[in-house]
Amino acid sequence: MISRRTLLALSALASISLSMPAFAGEATYTKELFQQYQAAGKSILIDISAPWCPTCRAQAPIIQKLAAEAPYKDLEILKIDYDSQSDDVASFGADKQSTLIAFKGKKETGRNVGQTKIAVISDLLASSL
Repeated sequence: MISRRTLLALSALASISLSMPAFAGEATYTKELFQQYQAAGKSILIDISAPWCPTCRAQAPIIQKLAAEAPYKDLEILKIDYDSQSDDVASFGADKQSTLIAFKGKKETGRNVGQTKIAVISDLLASSL
């Protein structure tokens, strides 16, 4: 049987790991950071996801793999939690988790919802270069 103390420690650890970026180059979305990247003319991927979403979990390693490749090395990835950042989700006109939106500076260059094909996600990222 698990003690209450162990259960609380595991719960705290889980909440920390869910709030941390999944990989280098990824940051938690803030309006200020997004505007900073836009003003600098950067390539940006907005990744709207939820920890309980199987499609989001399938997208994550694809995004991580692509972000490590040479053409996307300067891509800024901003992750929005679908459940806890609902105002930010709405500000992008997104209705669902697993929404990916690409920007080059202030211009939206593409978006897709629920895609898990590497070629489709790669094309989306390429649109922001």
